[in-house]
Amino acid sequence: MSDFPTERVLSHTAHRPWPMPDAPWIMTQTWNDLLFAHWPVDARDVRAHVPAGLELDLFDGQAYVGVVPFHMTNVAPRGVPAIPLVSAFAELNVRTYVTRGGKPGVYFFSLDANSQVAVTAARTMFGLPYFTADMDVHVGAADVEYSSRRTSPDGSPAEFRGRYRPVGSVFNAEPGSLEWFLTERYCLYNVNASFEARRLEIQHPPWPLQQAAAEIACNTMAEAAGVRLPSMAPLLHFAKRQDMVAFPMSRS
Repeated sequence: MSDFPTERVLSHTAHRPWPMPDAPWIMTQTWNDLLFAHWPVDARDVRAHVPAGLELDLFDGQAYVGVVPFHMTNVAPRGVPAIPLVSAFAELNVRTYVTRGGKPGVYFFSLDANSQVAVTAARTMFGLPYFTADMDVHVGAADVEYSSRRTSPDGSPAEFRGRYRPVGSVFNAEPGSLEWFLTERYCLYNVNASFEARRLEIQHPPWPLQQAAAEIACNTMAEAAGVRLPSMAPLLHFAKRQDMVAFPMSRS
């Protein structure tokens, strides 16, 4: 974990919408070569697939669903060095935006990863809807080629194939903008087996965003969760790297 910038992550807090948690952080992650692909979706359709204990978070009355491919490094508990073949793997998530108790966050419909260890750990420790997948990520000089096909026997078939790249200079989203709404999120939510809402808080510097272009050949990720995306080009953003720390999950 020698390349993980702990001090930089923890010291950049002025942009946060609420103070850092009092509890000690428990895990590091680095997100690499990430694409945010977002579609506007009818809020009623999204509401049908979000637990009742969570309120949809809308931007100007509009719900959004994101499909987010990337690959991770530095995935390790606090005080434990990153381990090859365990601390680095590809991940692809499908998400929307919710809020509870004044803290807007992310709700995941699914998270696919090509690591059985990561899938088992995330399901066990956090109750998140992780699935195993065959995934291939090739980072070239100009673009990223990404493919994923779900293999978990308990998940609906889901596949993503595409190529994406940044096309603009790096910027930080302006508070109140749509880019801010879609990316600057500092917690995730789920609901446990007892139907209790749970919150996991995170910390990272502001997102180093770039406008992006993509050719998506196949994308059934949201459909697998019961959400139909509109037949339109998505809103695309790219981030080369984001470092984060996670805090213990707690009641929200």
